[in-house]
Amino acid sequence: MERIFPAAPALSGPALDEELLRENAAVPPGRGWVSFNFVSSVDGAATVEGRSGKLGSADDQHLFQLMRRTADVILVGAQTVRAEGYGGELLSPDARRWRMEHGLPERPPLAVVSGTLNLDPALEVFTDAPVRPLVITTASAPADRREALGGVADVVLAGEDALDVGALVAELGTRGMHRIHSEGGPTLLGTFQAAGRVDELSVTVSPLLVGGTAKRIADVLPGTASAGPQALELAHILKSGSMLFLRYLRPGN
Repeated sequence: MERIFPAAPALSGPALDEELLRENAAVPPGRGWVSFNFVSSVDGAATVEGRSGKLGSADDQHLFQLMRRTADVILVGAQTVRAEGYGGELLSPDARRWRMEHGLPERPPLAVVSGTLNLDPALEVFTDAPVRPLVITTASAPADRREALGGVADVVLAGEDALDVGALVAELGTRGMHRIHSEGGPTLLGTFQAAGRVDELSVTVSPLLVGGTAKRIADVLPGTASAGPQALELAHILKSGSMLFLRYLRPGN
């Protein structure tokens, strides 16, 4: 894997990893920084047979781990947890070692977003979690589900009937979680995009034509108030074979 933009200095291997970690950790102080990571086919599909993992590669997974290393919290939608089979351990031993060497907690917690709380407390993502997870929901979520999940996670309310992105970011900030790394899915990205709260977007472009009716990486629910299209600036392009890795930032960051 090599960096092709910016072209200078030429970077690959461990030197590239160090530069990427430096970029990931360099966020503006004093507010929440929301980054998303997705993979997409060249014709815009976010999944193959319902899973994004089938679009990725070993290099894609390597970058995935680098992004997790610097996160204060890993934010993910409930459907993505179920579809991708999230377990308890999210970081490799190397990633955990790096975090401790750089003054970070060994592991960032996972925060699962769900409006209906259709989550089984017996899922491995809860029972095998080395750090107590969070479940983000709304005040209108079923009380019995909130109580059941409260036994395996900290249940956080962010909004009345729909997710309030600003309230979510603020609540995580009170817990010292300012670098918010999100792994989707499309509905979660669509919700943050509609609220104008995407600071960073990393997209792996997989050299596959998928066709069919797979979702795009951002899916805004009907009736959601939107801030409109959000302009982004290209920060880097990495290349591995025919696969591209793009990083975009909110202008001015």
